[in-house]
Amino acid sequence: MPRFAANLTWLFTELPLMERFAAAAEAGFQGVEVQFPYDAPAQDMRDQLVFNRLDFVSMNAPPPNYTGGVRGFAALPGGQDRFRRDFDRILRYAGVLKPRHIHIVAGEAEGSEARAVFVENLAWAAARAPKQSLTIEPINRIDMPGYFLSDFDLAAEVLDEVGAPNLGLQFDTWHARVLTGDVLAAWARHAQKVRHVQISGHPGRTEPAGGDIDWPVFFAAVAEAGYDGWIAAEYRPATTTKAGLGWLAGWPALMA
Repeated sequence: MPRFAANLTWLFTELPLMERFAAAAEAGFQGVEVQFPYDAPAQDMRDQLVFNRLDFVSMNAPPPNYTGGVRGFAALPGGQDRFRRDFDRILRYAGVLKPRHIHIVAGEAEGSEARAVFVENLAWAAARAPKQSLTIEPINRIDMPGYFLSDFDLAAEVLDEVGAPNLGLQFDTWHARVLTGDVLAAWARHAQKVRHVQISGHPGRTEPAGGDIDWPVFFAAVAEAGYDGWIAAEYRPATTTKAGLGWLAGWPALMA
């Protein structure tokens, strides 16, 4: 049965980062993810994970460029050397945090050359860290204009082309809804490639309850597909995180 994780970049933001680990554990989450954990000492975060008996589920790579540069560049032509240098830095950080998955951010790019670079970088990264699970995630271009990997079918083609056993699909219900209009159809088409799931409601990207996604049917489809990985809550709480966690107690029973 899948387990639920809290994305601490999105949830419990009423608290400082180091206090969010305990809040997530108290709320009933078994794991956490942090999109870009590079601003805090890795060992401090590791201590919080151990103390609160939480698994570290996912982090993004490469680190964002805070000086106005691109956010992610795995598909950026000419950026291969930079990608490899930063990926090695990330592996040192991951050696402390021990993430289940590292999501490789494609960045803003377009065309066949970008695709070739993306495939090249993914193949290199998968070989560089053969015991580390890596993921790629289709992201809509409304939220991230110009993002290269904005199509689920393209993601599936890239995964097939790379053919690495430690590389899989990250399935986010928000992006699936925006990109395809039908979360359930997107899941049915690509479930066998999915390594990690993230959930949020539509519209509004708030709690996974109500809205136009049929959550009981979606969770039943996840269970039927035999998915036994993590499901991470990555949404904007409508009010406070704690006030909106009623969904967490109710949905897991649907997956038993």
